[in-house]
Amino acid sequence: MKLFLSAVLAVASLALPLRAAAELPQPPEVAARQYILVDVTSGQTLAERDADAQAEPASLTKLMTAYLVFQAIKDKRLTLEQELPVSERAWSERKNGGSMMFVDPRMTPKVDELLRGMIVQSGNDASVVLAEAVGGSVEGFAQMMNRQAQAWGLKNTQFKNPTGLTEPGHYSSARDMAVIASRIVTDHPDFYRYYAIREYTFNKIRQDNRNMLLGRDPAVDGMKTGYTEAAGYCLVASARRELPGGERRLLSVVLGTASREARANESQKLLNWGWAAWDSVRLFPAGQPLATVPVWKGSADTVGLGAPGPLVVTVPRGEGAGLKTMIDRTDPLVAPLTQGQEVGQIRIVTAAGDEIRRVPLQVMMPVPLAGLLGRAWDALRLWIQ
Repeated sequence: MKLFLSAVLAVASLALPLRAAAELPQPPEVAARQYILVDVTSGQTLAERDADAQAEPASLTKLMTAYLVFQAIKDKRLTLEQELPVSERAWSERKNGGSMMFVDPRMTPKVDELLRGMIVQSGNDASVVLAEAVGGSVEGFAQMMNRQAQAWGLKNTQFKNPTGLTEPGHYSSARDMAVIASRIVTDHPDFYRYYAIREYTFNKIRQDNRNMLLGRDPAVDGMKTGYTEAAGYCLVASARRELPGGERRLLSVVLGTASREARANESQKLLNWGWAAWDSVRLFPAGQPLATVPVWKGSADTVGLGAPGPLVVTVPRGEGAGLKTMIDRTDPLVAPLTQGQEVGQIRIVTAAGDEIRRVPLQVMMPVPLAGLLGRAWDALRLWIQ
């Protein structure tokens, strides 16, 4: 029979406990229909309003378009230097309104150029060219977008096109957009650099990045703007600071603001509050076992258990002391065990016992089965227990 054991690791000496949830730092007033602020480093949501409400994402849609293109490059189905044909459908995007890179069927732009055109210039034509290259057609690519959204568990997102132009059944939410943007940061850090580009010139046409926070706030290094009449002015903004405990990244999503200036101002407001009102606390580095426990019927007698990566939590400013790490695990652990196998949970709680984060507890190293004699001996010991 498997039992669930709990252990407690004190993280710091007892100080003032965290305030009750009702007394947590209150976010500023944000003039947006929906918004969310996420600490990407810890994975915690710091503030939100109507973050799960379905809304038109406008060109924020291109975050998912870019993710799938980045994945295709990573999988060697595309290269940055590969030249792509411009279809009549991509060229005809100019008739639909919206932002353009201004490619035409006489051109064969490189994937790198098209990524700049899509991300910096928000070109709908560039988005279609890339979508057709990866998905075979716009419709096939939209199906890929939706499969990826489903794989991530996004419950309030459905894509009909790679551009974000208004279309029945095309919607997302502030929370889902935060997930997509965060996955670009974590899964494709080498390509994230595109989002910091301030301006791009193609075919002798220079266009500025519409993210007004680039250059205004030195911590902001991305990500994406959006606008349609139905969606209003939208912005996903990502900011990074190098702190004594390591890198910390915040990400804000504002949907349905009144103007370009408003989406920048409201995003800045959220980011400033996130830095000022909250601390990032690094509890354990990646690869450090939190516990070493017995293994039965294995080639090793014990195994280390730990978190999937560095264990970081975000707490109200000045209240990092007194945190505890609770380990809940199955017992007995019986070989074979694979590296990364989940065998319980790690819960971060305050001195008052309030849980603030939960992550999987994983096996740090594989443990193969022991020989026949060793397995028989452990089976007898388990039976006696």
